[in-house]
Parts: sequence; structure tokens; C-alpha cells
Amino acid sequence: MRSIQRRLSLGLISVMVIVGLILAQTSLWLFEMGLQRYLEAGLRNDSENLLVALVRGPQGLQLDERRLSPAYQRPFSGHYFRIDFADSHWRSRSLWDQELPRLDHPGLHSNLQLGPEGQQLLVLRSDYRRLGQSISISVAQDYTPVRESFQRMQQVGLGLGLAGLLLILLLQRITVRRALRPLEKAREQIAQLQQGQRSQLDEQVPVELEPLVAQINHLLAHTEDSLKRSRNALGNLGHALKTPLAVLLSLASSEQLDAHPQLRKVLKEQLEQVQQRLNRELNRARLSGDALPGALFDCDAELPGLLATLNMIHGEHLNLSYRAPSGLQLPWDREDLLELLGNLLDNACKWADAEVRLSVVETADSFELSVEDDGPGIPEDRRDQVFSRGTRLDEQTDGHGLGLGIVRDIVDTWGGVLRLEESEWGGLNVLIELPKRS
Repeated sequence: MRSIQRRLSLGLISVMVIVGLILAQTSLWLFEMGLQRYLEAGLRNDSENLLVALVRGPQGLQLDERRLSPAYQRPFSGHYFRIDFADSHWRSRSLWDQELPRLDHPGLHSNLQLGPEGQQLLVLRSDYRRLGQSISISVAQDYTPVRESFQRMQQVGLGLGLAGLLLILLLQRITVRRALRPLEKAREQIAQLQQGQRSQLDEQVPVELEPLVAQINHLLAHTEDSLKRSRNALGNLGHALKTPLAVLLSLASSEQLDAHPQLRKVLKEQLEQVQQRLNRELNRARLSGDALPGALFDCDAELPGLLATLNMIHGEHLNLSYRAPSGLQLPWDREDLLELLGNLLDNACKWADAEVRLSVVETADSFELSVEDDGPGIPEDRRDQVFSRGTRLDEQTDGHGLGLGIVRDIVDTWGGVLRLEESEWGGLNVLIELPKRS
């Protein structure tokens, strides 16, 4: 979700910066063009006034200085003119010892420099015909103060633009975060669903998310219903087959087959294998169908009662204890964990002399469950042999005799590791490492 926010923010920032720069540059260019057009109108007016000031004198064409602006008399005043006619030209006294160059063609020209201070001139050349002569009048104005004011305005505008951009980006970030908040909430709820903390997503969502949430909830309900029906069907199948198998086993043990001891032995062994195989596959199918998390296993709520029940079954002489972080919840189905721990503790109680201890430890990426006892244990050279045969542990005649086929199935289904080690009392320590669910 954060990557989506980052990509949206970067995309919006890039678009806004590019568009902002284009708009700012275009606006400044249009403003400067408009300003130059305004100044051009003033220069054209000055050019026409100079044209009117040209009169016929005794020696021909002359300039009536009484009609000139005082700015043309003051040196480097910022207002200049040059009049070209025939083979000579006149220039304003404000040029002092400088010369205003004659422009090649009529129109507005800029970026001409004049004077010791390097005044930037804006020059307009206009061609007329006056008193039978072709006259070219060039009128110039110092553009430096205007350009400096324009640059200051650019700086102020840039500062205001950056401030506005930062404000827009902040508002945009807040808007994006608020717009994506329902998606973040939905993601958190899906994570809670994976951890078994909820069974449905909240339907109070924006209109845009309602179809998605409705479809997810419908799929969850359908999957849960299918899971329940599958488990019920497996349970019914198991109960339906157990009775005929029990009858067949009873017949195999009856006196009617005393005359055929070899047949009775083979028949009994085969029926027991069928029964064990049936129970094993039914349990495996039930576990593989666990597509949705059920109720979480709360250690504080479940373990005291489980230990008390085992104490009543195996006698008060056993000291059953557990160690687990306060408030720890294991993210697996409660019934499966009760069956797993119940089998481990029950077998530990059968072989223990006085001590049985359950430990639950949470690490960075897994949960470690261990059941220790002070019984005879299993020799180290036979522990690998117990698992290498690929059969249920309760089928072993030597060793500890755990009877934990379903435990191994549960651990394998959850992607865990089951190991046998020696406990601190010299007995057996059954250690299970279960990876955390993502």
C-alpha cells in the first residue's frame, strides 16, 4: 500500500512540477510580450511626435526643438532618438557622446546597450515620408528598470509558486492518503483474516469497494460452508467404516478361526493396517481441507484446562506445567492444536516419572513448541530410525511408543519440523518448529 502511495505521489508531483514550469514560463513570456507591446505603443507615439517636430526651414528640413521632450536634452536620460534622412542624420542630445546605431529594418528591437552603465535599450524604427523626403526615425527607451522590476516580480512569483506547489503537494498527499485509507483498512482486515482474528470483511466501505468486499465475503462464506460439509462427510465416512472394520476385527479374533491360525493372523494384520490407513488418510484429508483459519488457540485460556484434564487422567503424582508468553495466540486452528498438544502431552504423561513440561516460544519467524518428560526417553541412535521408516510412531514396538501419526501429519501440513531430542531431565523432548503464517 505504501508503494502505491509513493507511486501516486511521485506521479502527481512530476505532473504538477512539469505543468507548473510550463505554465509559469508561458505566463512570464506572455507577460513580457505584453509589456513590450505596451512600451512599443509609447515609442510609436514618441516617433510620431518627432515627425510632427520636423518643419521646413530656410535651409530645408529642420527640427523644432521647442516641441521636443526635455528627456531628449538630458544626457543618458533613458530616452533617445535618431532621425535619418538623405545622406545625414540627427540624434538627441541625451545620447551625449554615444551613437545610436541605425537599424537594418523597421520594427521593434531589443537588447541594444548604450552608455557607461550599459543601459538595455528597446528601440523602435519607423519609416515615414515628410515634406517630400524619406525619413527614418528610431526612438529608444531604457528597458533596464523595467527588466529589473520584471526580474524581481519573477523572483516573487517563483517564491509564491513554490510555496503554492508545496501546499498543493501537501494537500495532495493528504488527499491520496485519505483516499487509500479504505484500501489499507481492507488490507489489514485480510491480514486479520489470515491470522484467524475475523471471518468476514467489514461491509462499511466506500461505494467503489463494495463489489470487491461483497465478492470476498461471499467467497469466504462459500469456502467455509464447503469446508464444513467436507469435514462432516469425512466424519460420517469414518464412522460408517469403523463399525464394519470393528466387526471384521472381532471375527478375526474369534475362536471360529482357531483351526486356521495363520489365516487369522494374516486377516487380523491386514484389517488393522486398513483401519490405521483409514484413520490416517481421513485425518490427512481433514487437515488439507483447512482452507480458512478457525478460532485461534489462546494459550492462557486453553493450556490450564488441558493440563488439568491430563492430571485427572494420569494421576496427581505428575507435575504438569507450561511456559508461554502472556496473551500469546497461535495462528492455527484451535481444534487441531488441541489434538496436537493433547497427543504430545498424553504420551509424555504415559512415560514420565514425575515431570512433564510444555514450552511455547515465539521467535522472529516461527513458533517453537516442546514437550519434555523425565521418562526413559529414546536412545539417540534410534531417533532417526523412528522417522526413517515412514510409518506411524505408535506402530513402533521399541522405544518411546508415542502413537503420534496425526501429530506428524499436522506438522507436515503446516510446513513445520518435528524433532526428537533429550530433555534436561534425561527423558524425551519432542520439539516442533512451526513457521509463522504470512
